[in-house]
Amino acid sequence: MNPAEWLVRAARCRPDAPALLIGERVVADYAAFARAAASIGAALRAEGVAPGDRIALFAGNCVEYLEAIYGIWFAGAAAVPVNAKLHPRECAWIVENSEAKIVIVSSDHADELAPVLPSGVALIRLDGAEFAAMREASPQAEPAPMADDDMLWLFYTSGTTGRPKGVMISCANILATALTYFVDVDDVARDDAILYAAPISHGAGLYNFMHVMRGARHVVPDSGGFEPQEILDLAKKLRNISMFAAPTMVRRLVERAKAVGSDGDGIKTIVYGGGPMYLADIVEAVEVMGPRFVQIYGQGESPMCITALSRETIADRAHPRWRERLASVGLAQSCMRVKVADADGAELPSGEIGEVLAQGPAVMPGYWRNPKANADTLKDGWLWTGDMGAMDADGYLTLHDRSKDVVISGGSNIY
Repeated sequence: MNPAEWLVRAARCRPDAPALLIGERVVADYAAFARAAASIGAALRAEGVAPGDRIALFAGNCVEYLEAIYGIWFAGAAAVPVNAKLHPRECAWIVENSEAKIVIVSSDHADELAPVLPSGVALIRLDGAEFAAMREASPQAEPAPMADDDMLWLFYTSGTTGRPKGVMISCANILATALTYFVDVDDVARDDAILYAAPISHGAGLYNFMHVMRGARHVVPDSGGFEPQEILDLAKKLRNISMFAAPTMVRRLVERAKAVGSDGDGIKTIVYGGGPMYLADIVEAVEVMGPRFVQIYGQGESPMCITALSRETIADRAHPRWRERLASVGLAQSCMRVKVADADGAELPSGEIGEVLAQGPAVMPGYWRNPKANADTLKDGWLWTGDMGAMDADGYLTLHDRSKDVVISGGSNIY
């Protein structure tokens, strides 16, 4: 199912509801959001974009990013969100590898990217006249139909060693991730807001789907990213905000909250993940800000959806194994099976360290045109994560090491 249909439904159910905000300022209701996406989709089709084509996005967080990505899906194409921190030459390689027809780019990257793009690739500036005209085009009546196994999102693992791999994420993967979020991570109410403090091009952007489904608000901070005081101020004014944050971001937010005497009023949920959280840091976070935290463990290959550690577990100090569980990444999410295995894929007993394997509808169908990586990573129906861990008798998974070196930078993983 094309997620642009969720946007259409939200616009029909709640046309006047606030949809896109820059800081406190509402810049589009759901009717306007859907209309802009439908117009962009129509303009892309007029440019020759066909269902299944790839369109790259190379920009930081902005509301136009959300309009553009839903416009891509209206056209039935696959989005290729590129980490805005990459060098333009790295972006150009991704554009070439994905065979993207068009790259939609922010003005701060456009001049450097244009001369290194493959020939024949069109460049559209997010703040330029062409994109503005696309937003005003005669809207496409309905989103292009997409099958469950159609590629929706082509995510490239960003790398300092070797070339990045393109992770193909299907419509079915996204639906599984979204519905499982409602079960294992958090509910979303219509007056909630998702705050994009981490890059939309990465995991934080995947949380747009749940909030579009509910017709909730999407907030891009005025800073475009993560500024702790700005987030605390926005939370008090907007109320009921949720966000994804890397552990380093949580630490900085808690430090600021302590410094100004805040308990995080107005923040509903902070979902953290993407790297190890020190036990002392999450203990302090709960002490300062209360039961607002949920941990997820996932990978690009199973986006945001392998395990989850619930807010109830994180806040349950009375449990005799509270600290051990707090150091874990939680239980398998409801749509997933998770095991710890030896080198042959045989499940290990509780407490023994092995490789974490995951199976379920959130797991990617494969890497883009990379059969060797597929053979190494997808074996016997399981995703071999490359992460080492152990599972206790109650099913709580604790990660012990990673087979890849991972650095967290501004909410995105760099391998």
